[in-house]
Amino acid sequence: MSIMDLIEKSKKKRQQKVREKVLKNVAIGAAIGTTLGAAAGIFLAPKSGKENREDLIKAAKELPEKAKEMVEKTKEKIEEVKEKIQERKNKTADEHEVEL
Repeated sequence: MSIMDLIEKSKKKRQQKVREKVLKNVAIGAAIGTTLGAAAGIFLAPKSGKENREDLIKAAKELPEKAKEMVEKTKEKIEEVKEKIQERKNKTADEHEVEL
């Protein structure tokens, strides 16, 4: 394994870590955005205070389940991206072996 191969391998690892971090941040942002959107919808809805409180309580009870669903979807997406990265990595490795 040459120095160039080691440098390339290191570069790919850094890029993969950056991608994973970006996906994680996107998931967190989506969860926060969903929560804030739901809260804004409740508070800005033309309902009485009592109805708003009831809706808020209902939304608060549903929030953990929605968060779990979003986390699961995010995990699935991350796994898909990891698989694609691994496939590309293997393809690139195979191509380099052919050249050698």
